[in-house]
Amino acid sequence: MDRREKLLNLVKRSKRPLSGTWLARKLGVSRQVIVQDVALLRAHGEQVHSTPRGYLFSPSGQGGTVRDVLAVRHEPRKTGEELYVLVDRGITVVDVVVEHPVYGELRGDLYLQSRRDVDLFLERVRKDKAPLLSVLTDGYHWHTVEAGRADLIEEAKAELARRGFLVS
Repeated sequence: MDRREKLLNLVKRSKRPLSGTWLARKLGVSRQVIVQDVALLRAHGEQVHSTPRGYLFSPSGQGGTVRDVLAVRHEPRKTGEELYVLVDRGITVVDVVVEHPVYGELRGDLYLQSRRDVDLFLERVRKDKAPLLSVLTDGYHWHTVEAGRADLIEEAKAELARRGFLVS
């Protein structure tokens, strides 16, 4: 079994994200090699996603999962509030997407499932002084979301609309 197969098996078997550092140690390579291997796995159609907490396998078409795309707008300081509305209802925030006038669609993988995930994401943004993608588009952005039931997403949409975040 080659290194990429081992990497894929480790990520597939894990129920939680695995850090690049941990994977590098486990496989006896540098973190940069892990990044390159993940890119090659993705190029071959494997659903390995990068999250703020590490790499996660997410097979497409999981049974019982409802997926939707939400258009939202808010100031950067409201990001936590927006994400809590979603994860507090058992919704996974898969990604964030903005439409850039020059580069087209820019996407960032998130896979946020809990307040802890949101807090870690926001802390990393703060610590790294990394601007949110939505600052490029005056706060407009989309989230792909997943939940076990459609009513959870509908409830979240209603709450986002109530708070003035949902764009219709």
